[in-house]
Amino acid sequence: MMDSLYIAWKYLSFSKARTATLVACVTLIAVLPLALQLLLAESERQLLSRAESTPLLLGAPGSALDLVMNGLYFDDEVPELISMAAVDAVAASGLATPIPLYVRFKARRFPIVGTTLDYFDFRGLTVTAGRQLALLGECVVGAEVAERLGITAGDSLLSSPETVFDLAGVYPLNMKVAGVLARSHTPDDLAVFVDIKTAWVVQGLVHGHQDVTRTQDAGVIIEQTDDNVIANARLVEYTEINPGNIDSFHFHGTPDDYPLSAVITVPRDEKSATILRGRYLDGDSGYQLVVPGTVIDGLLANIFRIKHMLDAVILVVAVATGLALVLVFALSIRLRQREIQTVFRIGGSRLTIARLLAAEITLIVLVSGVLCAIALLLVHQYSDELVRTLVIR
Repeated sequence: MMDSLYIAWKYLSFSKARTATLVACVTLIAVLPLALQLLLAESERQLLSRAESTPLLLGAPGSALDLVMNGLYFDDEVPELISMAAVDAVAASGLATPIPLYVRFKARRFPIVGTTLDYFDFRGLTVTAGRQLALLGECVVGAEVAERLGITAGDSLLSSPETVFDLAGVYPLNMKVAGVLARSHTPDDLAVFVDIKTAWVVQGLVHGHQDVTRTQDAGVIIEQTDDNVIANARLVEYTEINPGNIDSFHFHGTPDDYPLSAVITVPRDEKSATILRGRYLDGDSGYQLVVPGTVIDGLLANIFRIKHMLDAVILVVAVATGLALVLVFALSIRLRQREIQTVFRIGGSRLTIARLLAAEITLIVLVSGVLCAIALLLVHQYSDELVRTLVIR
């Protein structure tokens, strides 16, 4: 048998293009369904673990999936907004602890998550470099953000405008990086966290500017009375918050009306959760209270339906490729008639020819198996980031 393998190896080494094509076909047929299975298993683990650790999520009526994907995984699709009044209503009920979220803006392609310090306790996030949020205009960044951008505590990070031409006059906010979070292997690693008020500053709802009552530029003042000053667009608005101007930042309007994208609702116990869900069953409440685990279960059911379709497609492709391989070998035997005749003339039998062909197929399958194992090892090693990029993000 060793002599057959040696001759087959020499032949395959000589016919490099044909051998490479056959190896690639066999490898792809084996890798595709197995890699898909690995990625689906990892996506299910990531999606379910985060969803099941979040009891309830409050948001505006509409797509529950958009609400969960934005509130838990910081997806780009922003759901219908609600107001801070929803937080006050949950807190007043005494049944749960509300954690507000405002996920809408970005800083260099990473989502800015406006929230409170309760969020870090809820997710078990700790700071490994620097300190926790303390002042308006500060941010703490996830481990992956810090690594990719090469920033650490004490650096600055600029928020990104929603559009290239911001006609509303909202300027990017230069945020000081107060700290870097420990790696959690969750979407939190890819987020920039700020206080909820800082998120409103980014939007331009809370802003600071030079004191119009002390300005030396008369062209700034449109109208001035004893109790009111009206300024024009020449008034300088601050784009960075520091100890010298932090006192000038103020609200316009009622804070209860300020926007949120969702509220993580952590009930005291199972009974409190049931009572709270009952209060929001009525569509007239203006809110929806969803169980993230149930929503993600529905998403996974759709994913696995798609997987069954992909499995069927891959099976058809595998059969077609298998038939193509048989055809290639059949044509190869026909083209190698002179070689086969030579083997017969030097005393070889039909069994010898069969052994040589079987040795070639065995070597091709072995090489494909090694390549398949390497590919699956790489997919398994990077499945976490692949799922975040391809599925969650």
